[in-house]
Amino acid sequence: MKGQKAYALAGSDRLQGRRPLEILRAVGRQLYRWWQLAEQRRRLAMLDDVALKDLGLSRADVIQESERSFWDDPMAR
Repeated sequence: MKGQKAYALAGSDRLQGRRPLEILRAVGRQLYRWWQLAEQRRRLAMLDDVALKDLGLSRADVIQESERSFWDDPMAR
């Protein structure tokens, strides 16, 4: 249909022509990065107000960040 995008195929160009082991490593790196993001957001949410003040963050900033999905990687942009 007009205007539709093929999201399932959008990332497949990067994997084309790669060996299965390379693909597995890339998937592993991505899963590890997602785990890191989720863990960092969990730890950020556990900080007290004094620590947040030292970082220059408000509780509202922390809530907004901790509610983001694990795949929402600010470094990937």
